[in-house]
Order: sequence, then structure tokens, then C-alpha cells
Amino acid sequence: MKNVCIVALLVIGLSSFAQERKERHPKGEMEQMTPEQRNQLHLKKMTLDLDLNAKQQEQLTKILADQSAKREAMKAEHKVKMEEAKAIRFEMKKKILDEQIEMKNKMKSILSAEQFAKWEMKKEKNNKRMGEGRKKHKERLRD
Repeated sequence: MKNVCIVALLVIGLSSFAQERKERHPKGEMEQMTPEQRNQLHLKKMTLDLDLNAKQQEQLTKILADQSAKREAMKAEHKVKMEEAKAIRFEMKKKILDEQIEMKNKMKSILSAEQFAKWEMKKEKNNKRMGEGRKKHKERLRD
């Protein structure tokens, strides 16, 4: 009896995952259109939904064009900011790694081989512990 229930639940669960999901708005389709084409489609849909007259359509055409221009400008600005942030992150990581190399060379010149190996193991252990702490912190932020 238990086996029959388990099999039934398993079949129901698998069949629900096997169903196709349809996307409401295929993203690729919208991205291939120009802003003017998207505005025209948006206006046509609004005309059908709201039964707009010619004057209203003309007014909305201007509004949609302004809105689209603002959106494109914001996208371009965001893209520039993301590129700048990427460059800043690269420089910071580069600087940190340079400092680590410098520190390692200094420690190597000061410590004996045995002390240096012990120092590296302690450093590795500390880095691992710090990584786990960061992971826990990120999990808490998500919750």
C-alpha cells in the first residue's frame, strides 16, 4: 500500500514538472524590434483595449515616443556605469593581488622555509574561514 502511494505521488510530481510552460512575452522577440516598432505595437494594443480615437492615438504616439527615448537614454547611461564599475573592480582586484604578492615576497625573505610554510597554512585556513563567513552573511541577506 505504501509503495502504491509513493509511486502515485511520484507520477503526479513528475507529470507536473513535465508540462510545458509558455512565456507571456518572449524576450528575444521584443528585443529584435526597433523602439518605433515597439511603440507602434503598444499603441495598437492600447487602441484595441481602450477604443482610442484618432486624436488620442496621436497624443499617445508623442507620449510613447518620449517615454521610449527616455528609456533608451537610461539604458545607455546604465550600460556606461556598468562598464565603469567593471573597470574599477578590475583595478581594485589588481591592486589587492599586487599587495598580496608583495606581502608574500616580504614574508619569504624574513621567515625560514618552515616558518613560511606554517604562515601560508595559517593564512589559507583564515581565508577559508573568512569565505565561509561571507557565505553565511550572503545567506542571511537573502532571507
